[in-house]
Amino acid sequence: MSTFSFSLQSPTRFGPRLGSVVLKRPSIDIEIATPGLLATTSRGAVPHLSRDHVRISDAIRWVNVSFETFLEHNPPIPTLQALQPGTSSASNPLHTFLGFTPNKHIVSMSARDPHDGRDMPPNGNAHVSVQSLRGVRKLSPTDWRSYVQACQPDIVFALSDTPFTDPQYSQKRLTKSIERSAAWLSSLLNLKSPPPPPKTSTKKVVNNTSSNVDTLIPTNTRIPPVFLHLAGIASPGARKAFSDSLLEPLSGPEAEALLPLSKLDDGVAGYTIDLVPLKSSVEATSTGVESQIVPLLVTSLSALPIPKPRLITATQSPHEILRYIGSVGVDLFDAGWVQKAADYGVALDFEFPVRRTSGLREIGHNLYDVRYRMDFGALADALRGTLSPQEDIEDKPVCPCAACSPVSPSTRIFHGHDTPLVSGEEEQSSPRHLPHYTRAYIHHLLHTHEMSAHALLVLHNLAVLDAFFAGVRGVIKDGEARWEEEVGRFGEVYDARLGVVEEARERWREVDLARGKGRLARERSKQVDVGAEAVVGVEVRIEV
Repeated sequence: MSTFSFSLQSPTRFGPRLGSVVLKRPSIDIEIATPGLLATTSRGAVPHLSRDHVRISDAIRWVNVSFETFLEHNPPIPTLQALQPGTSSASNPLHTFLGFTPNKHIVSMSARDPHDGRDMPPNGNAHVSVQSLRGVRKLSPTDWRSYVQACQPDIVFALSDTPFTDPQYSQKRLTKSIERSAAWLSSLLNLKSPPPPPKTSTKKVVNNTSSNVDTLIPTNTRIPPVFLHLAGIASPGARKAFSDSLLEPLSGPEAEALLPLSKLDDGVAGYTIDLVPLKSSVEATSTGVESQIVPLLVTSLSALPIPKPRLITATQSPHEILRYIGSVGVDLFDAGWVQKAADYGVALDFEFPVRRTSGLREIGHNLYDVRYRMDFGALADALRGTLSPQEDIEDKPVCPCAACSPVSPSTRIFHGHDTPLVSGEEEQSSPRHLPHYTRAYIHHLLHTHEMSAHALLVLHNLAVLDAFFAGVRGVIKDGEARWEEEVGRFGEVYDARLGVVEEARERWREVDLARGKGRLARERSKQVDVGAEAVVGVEVRIEV
């Protein structure tokens, strides 16, 4: 059984703060220094990365699984992992199913993808609308709790009544939002009356084979540590009311059901803010989105306890991250934007604190661009390209990613459940490092549509962001004056408009259409052209 804890070295309510998240397992403690990052997944996998890639990356220590992508089946496939008798999946079924290492990775589970801002049908009193692979599904708090008990993630995100319909929202809708969110949190924390397992099909399953035994999703009275979304959208009054409701003493049947909790906030391990719906709501009500969001977050956090971790999802740049660290005191950020940059062929190249201050620079390189065709340098100028650069005397930090510091395997490569790192064993011999991959090589892979290009870029971008956070923590230790100086210098050196990402996105769209997704459109266009030529070539005779 694992336990979750968070400690602060600098217990500041608002402003830069240092801390650490610790998940204690029976065999090992997993510690993540904050400010820090967590990786996002698609259908339970870090996009473009194999299980081997995930295990060798030191930047991937916490991953979040958006469970809605499994809800096209009933019961969801991950919940069946706990049905396997005689395996080690009983204590960490979600880790086992998705291939994450219990001794290295923290796995959290949220109902929705926090980056998905598409319009959705309205939520109801007893369900949240989620987007599965087969369309919209209704997820009830009872089913959500059953899925959590079956999968046993390390951390779970409580359901929140966040509207994804067109803003603006009426006072009545905001009141419903905060009341439902509080009620669904109470339902998740209620251990007195375990909910029944979700409805299943009539098919009989034992060890993935048909039998006469009913399919049952095993439940467990233990609920993992809960992170709660701070509701209220763009209304300061609604945000304050929701935070106050978490601190009100429980009474009546609810108090008996939630013993030993005296208030809802006692059952909350951390707070999260999803920027996608918040930005959408702010844009509909005012201008100057960025200047409006910080006061809203301050309103939500003003009355809540200081020593609890704060997580923000869907930031879009290092500049935005620095702003939320300095103004709000955010501890954790998801890495979705750097993973998306790898989709577009961008190799990130920035550092904090900044050592070179000559001219305005982009935060990365668009490796689709033809100018990298003969560029044989490492992916980042701010980091060294190998772990043993005897000829490189520059005082740069080392990028440990598989693109900048590739290794030759010292043992055979495992691909199944017998992989030593999955079972907790250590590799016996040290790896041998090879020369770094070059920008020209990645440029070639991108233009030949090789999937390995994006895998190497994801590993690199996560390593750059991890090094960025290490630099942030070092500057915070030096005090507020140093922090303000370095943040100002970073804004002067690196372009906050992210033009390189926008440029790469356009190039990526062109290549994406050229490599197959636009094949049917091209064939239709070709048929139209051929038909037009045929019509032009027909001799028309009219007899009178």
